[in-house]
Amino acid sequence: MPTAIEKIRNIGIVAHIDAGKTTTTERILYYTGASHKMGQVDDGTTQTDFHAEEAKRGITIYSAAVSCRWKDCTINLIDTPGHVDFTAEVERSLRVLDGAVVVFSAVEGVEAQSETVWRQADRYRVPRLCFINKLDRIGANFEETFAEIQRRLQANPVALTIPIGASSDFEGIIDLVEMKALYFDEASRGGEVDVREIPEAHAEDAQLWRSQLLDTVSLIDDDVMTACIDTGTAPPELIHRALRAATLLGDVQPTFCGSSLDYIGVQPLLDAVNRYLPSPLDMPPVKGINPSPRKNQPAEEQRTPSPDEPFSGLVFKIVADKHAELCFVRVYSGVLKSGSRMLNPRTGKKELISQLWHIHASQRQKLEDAGYETDYVAAGDIVGVIGPKDVATGDTLCDPRHPILLESITFPETVISMAIEPESSADRKKLEEALVWLSRQDPTIRTQVSEETGQTIISGMGELHLEINRERLIRDQNLKIRVHKPRVSYRETVRSAVEESGEFHRASQGETRFAGVRVRLEPHKGDAPVSVASSLKPGDLPSEMQRIVREAVNESAQSGGRYGYPLMHVKFTITDVDYREAESDEEALRAAAAHAVQNALSRADVALLEPVMKLEVVTPAEFLGNIQSDLNTRHARIVGSEHRGDLAVLSAEVPLVQMFGYSTHVRSLSQGRASYSMEPLKYDFAPPSVLDDMLG
Repeated sequence: MPTAIEKIRNIGIVAHIDAGKTTTTERILYYTGASHKMGQVDDGTTQTDFHAEEAKRGITIYSAAVSCRWKDCTINLIDTPGHVDFTAEVERSLRVLDGAVVVFSAVEGVEAQSETVWRQADRYRVPRLCFINKLDRIGANFEETFAEIQRRLQANPVALTIPIGASSDFEGIIDLVEMKALYFDEASRGGEVDVREIPEAHAEDAQLWRSQLLDTVSLIDDDVMTACIDTGTAPPELIHRALRAATLLGDVQPTFCGSSLDYIGVQPLLDAVNRYLPSPLDMPPVKGINPSPRKNQPAEEQRTPSPDEPFSGLVFKIVADKHAELCFVRVYSGVLKSGSRMLNPRTGKKELISQLWHIHASQRQKLEDAGYETDYVAAGDIVGVIGPKDVATGDTLCDPRHPILLESITFPETVISMAIEPESSADRKKLEEALVWLSRQDPTIRTQVSEETGQTIISGMGELHLEINRERLIRDQNLKIRVHKPRVSYRETVRSAVEESGEFHRASQGETRFAGVRVRLEPHKGDAPVSVASSLKPGDLPSEMQRIVREAVNESAQSGGRYGYPLMHVKFTITDVDYREAESDEEALRAAAAHAVQNALSRADVALLEPVMKLEVVTPAEFLGNIQSDLNTRHARIVGSEHRGDLAVLSAEVPLVQMFGYSTHVRSLSQGRASYSMEPLKYDFAPPSVLDDMLG
């Protein structure tokens, strides 16, 4: 039988790049018995970084799913990238996970991408644990990192373990619930844990942190408060119960410490995953829309995580290889059986579920080979599915008799693009197919053909993102291609409202076809770059015709603005339709709607938007002046600076167009000692000179 749902933990490991996520994952797999050999990031031998590019660069690029058992729980774990160019991998993982472990480096503290993943977890209301890693490193500071989690993330961390020593003197941790010292045997790679009394030199510090723990837990649980008043302390089982309840609500984040590289502190973290992070049963019912509601039936529906409910699941990742496409599916309700047919509400088509696979990083096993006694998975599980032909990331699969459309996954707008072309015309078709293959797996890759040059334009989240995907086309698809220098992806918007009409009129062979559409175009800050609405009254137009007009307005808007760039922050409202029953067919309505959109854009006060990046530079203090002066020449807006020991941290907002080649430049300004991270922040108005240069 599948694992009991209350014993499942679907979690992600998330953090800033180089905080130690993948090393922590390797230790977890080793201690749980899911692997018998510890891989090393520096050697390119880790299980979850199995792609050639990951091993070569020593970074995580693609989220990887693995499963393991710790004591009585099954842990479905996803190791995610830390580099900002691959934030979409984190986004889609957090969308389907129930809990997360956020890893921080005790040297660098809370970094830019730490804030980004924390905000993503907030958005999806994901309960989380904190793990302060790398306490063996020179400059490590547990207390400062703990304080930064409170200050920079507005979080409520609760320390459950604290370090014994730091840097070269770091030798173990203190368990503040049991009030014991834990030492991890290096010869057994941390497999044997020696439990001792707390060393006298650390007893006072431990009591202070224990008091803070009890104070926090007393405020959230009356039984703990009563126990503390009566006896001055509280039993471990009461503390665990109170912390679990508060963690599930997101009120606290139990915090642990250690050094994954030196095998210290990982087993207590695993215990915490079992104790404090939710099972699927602890999560609220998943909500969705009934795509075809019956009369007087509410459109919104929900599914509880029960095998007795109708099946619903979300496709959150697609991986294609030479043999077949593998869809990663989170099962929210019901059961999914091999050989069944499930509905994709987005397309209205039924998809065959040919095979179900247990996924362990790069390895795939049929369920029976992975120890399952059945050929199905139930609510709460994550499974690999082979068979669906027409699915995309974010699609719902559901029982055709009980349709539901779950909330999809939204991804940020691309900020950078480059032209790409095959070396020979014979490879053009192959390139087109390869780009479709690429964009199905990575929804933040966008492609289009330039009307002016005929070149294929590929857009992504950053220079590294484009570089990785270029190499995938060459290596995985055996393509010979030429690429041009990356360039900024601009957008178009409007500054004020305008209303315009469009008409279609044609007489042929004694038949007349006619339609007229009027639209209002205005600035709009919504979830989607382009919104389409209708102010028509019921009965003004048959519902099918109204759907056609809305579709046509949306399609025309998606083709771009006056200067050929995608539209953003705009809203089209259909205000009137001149419809003649005998003359207005679908073709006439679509043509009139397209004319109305183009007429509105030609009359509107169009402005250009450029991507603005959030930049964080960490540098030794003596180079701060040089770096700040350089940023001023790049039109950066400095929004904050602070000191972390001997390092200065500079935060700024800067146009992406000013930042090409910055990696080399910042190293030369700091004798190679400064580092930086940069992520998309927003689109803002570009200076008039940008448009003048384009038109000139």
